[in-house]
Amino acid sequence: MALSPPELYHTEFVRSARAVGVLWGVCTVCLAVLQVVVLVQPAWVVTTETSSSASGTLGLFQVCVEGDWPGPDCQGSPSALAPLPAFQTPAVLVCASLGAVWTSAACLLLFRVCHSAAVFKSCGWLQLTAGVCLSLACLLFLDSWDCAEMRALCGDRVGSFQPGNCSVSWVFTLALLGVLDSVILATLAFVLASRQDALLPAETRDQNLLTNP
Repeated sequence: MALSPPELYHTEFVRSARAVGVLWGVCTVCLAVLQVVVLVQPAWVVTTETSSSASGTLGLFQVCVEGDWPGPDCQGSPSALAPLPAFQTPAVLVCASLGAVWTSAACLLLFRVCHSAAVFKSCGWLQLTAGVCLSLACLLFLDSWDCAEMRALCGDRVGSFQPGNCSVSWVFTLALLGVLDSVILATLAFVLASRQDALLPAETRDQNLLTNP
């Protein structure tokens, strides 16, 4: 039996919404993995001038100074759950962002037991919270450069928002991308939720037709 134009449009709309939803879910999991890398990698800052007293990298939990074999000499470890004193607040904010993202990823399992619109809205708020926390962490990280660890690695010219002989590295760039991804995914989640709400009356009518032929 051929479908009428409205029914055909409704079917194609549902298929498109599901495809976008799957892509959104995959991107949410990728964002969660990215957040883990941002938290544990000691490469938020890297030295840029060879004339500095030391050469190495710095993260929220570790300072690594280049040395002889077998590798750099690192102080601190993410496994100890003790961030560097100057970066405790940024580390807490990154952990909060990580928790929000992983919670939103875990909420993907609720699609089988809850209405899709409610799940999308919950994930959207969680991802928006993650983006806010991560953006504040990046801002406070830049503001916390006037510390002993930065001066030892980057020289005496360091200060708030002044890296001295260092520059932000790829992990900080990943953190900024994480902020952008969180905002985009949250916006997409709210859009998908509104689309699911729009589909609800049609679904209800279809169920009524099946139960009352």
